[in-house]
Amino acid sequence: MTDLESRLTRLSTPGPKPPVLPDADVAYTLHDTPLGTMLLAIAHGRVVASSFDDEETMTGRLARAVSPRVLRQPGPLDDVRRQLDEYLAGQRRAFDLDVDLVLASPFQRLVLEDLPTHTSYGRTTTYGAVAGDIARPKAARAVGTALGANPVCVVLPCHRVIGANGALTGYAGGLEAKRFLLNLEAKS
Repeated sequence: MTDLESRLTRLSTPGPKPPVLPDADVAYTLHDTPLGTMLLAIAHGRVVASSFDDEETMTGRLARAVSPRVLRQPGPLDDVRRQLDEYLAGQRRAFDLDVDLVLASPFQRLVLEDLPTHTSYGRTTTYGAVAGDIARPKAARAVGTALGANPVCVVLPCHRVIGANGALTGYAGGLEAKRFLLNLEAKS
């Protein structure tokens, strides 16, 4: 190597490196499922959304309720996606995920926090029964409204709650999605 080549080698800098982005306060992704596209979001290691709502609506809610740093970063949601896919394929009966109901109203939290104890995989309950379980026996309609706005659908099994007459009523993903989930659980 000549003297000039040696000096040029010392002056050269490596090529530009891509920027390293910090982790978002809220990471989200859109995930295609047999039920349709779901927006999944995680904040501080806890699931804050598993929703059929559109991307703009949900990211806006997350920005207002959790942090304005909401970024589409699928990596932190790998476990959530894996568990959801396993559940929808009939290979999982329960989720092993921490949930944060930051997007829920106080009444929704009351209804949703104990939802898994009101029913179990493959079994349904009624809006009236849930209302009775939370010591609000006349609040069946309010329970239905709270479940209809569940920000963590499927993970918190609001699809297992049906009308007193056995009718499938209201579900954020639509009645076909609710029927799919109930049929999936009935087969297992």
